[in-house]
Amino acid sequence: QVQLVESGGGLVQAGGSLTLSCAASGSIFRLNAMNWYRQAPGKQRELVASLPSAGTTTYADSVKGRFTISRDNANNTMYLQMNSLKPEDTAVYYCNVVSVHTTTRRPLSSWGQGTQVTVSS
Repeated sequence: QVQLVESGGGLVQAGGSLTLSCAASGSIFRLNAMNWYRQAPGKQRELVASLPSAGTTTYADSVKGRFTISRDNANNTMYLQMNSLKPEDTAVYYCNVVSVHTTTRRPLSSWGQGTQVTVSS
């Protein structure tokens, strides 16, 4: 299977910055889409940013111009650079990877354990 390890969450003041990382390992033949989601208390999980293996990066309207998703294919790692953070960005952030399994060549969707981001006003 695929294991995802997230890091980089924490407490930051409004206007500050954080960078989240998500390292993938395991039975990975190829990484396709790499995504960041978040879930605030009492709310549904929402897609924050999506980075396909080819194509256009997309962002939620609420984070456009402030967040940047990127990937390091050599190390199977993706990042979420978050600038100008706002209290409403407070949530648990999850990475999600769609990969092709090494032996079955089937697509597999995997999730990280989540990392808490708290933005104080």
